[in-house]
Amino acid sequence: MAIGRGMKALEPVRLGADRTFVRAVLRRDGGFGLVELLIAMAMLNIGLLAVVAAFSSGIVSINRAGRITTAAVLADGQMELYRALTYNAIKLDPSTIPGTVPYTTDIAYNASQITGTCTGVPNECNASRQATGADGKPYRIDTFIVTATPTGGRAVKKVTVVVRDYNNLTLTFARQVSTFDQSTGG
Repeated sequence: MAIGRGMKALEPVRLGADRTFVRAVLRRDGGFGLVELLIAMAMLNIGLLAVVAAFSSGIVSINRAGRITTAAVLADGQMELYRALTYNAIKLDPSTIPGTVPYTTDIAYNASQITGTCTGVPNECNASRQATGADGKPYRIDTFIVTATPTGGRAVKKVTVVVRDYNNLTLTFARQVSTFDQSTGG
């Protein structure tokens, strides 16, 4: 191919544009880019709001799981206090049993709980007390001790530990139940 005057070998050939066609296209599409941009931004906002909502519900779930885990640890710690005692030492000090809701309305409540005098009222004798969890939040630990007799068996002490939100006592986070037989202690 021959190279013409004033043209260089690697320079592309430029075709002239029809100016009236370009103007017509620009006039016909005038403002359409703005509408598309607004729709795209609205769709992006919807997507971002969905992501934010997912993070928000995730944070709520993680906080609730943390509270439940902390309450379970507190309940287990309270139950361990009874496992370290002899059978006859498992009791509640009657002065610590609250006569108020939610203690008296709990399914584990029984007016004839096992009680006895405890010197200094240690945590294992306290029917209802406040404790601060590892998360720094306050919890209420309610303990119920009653006598239960399984079918065909001998009487055992049934200990129920309930951990509630201290600021909202209707919210129960953990419940543990264990029975103690006289043969397990002295």
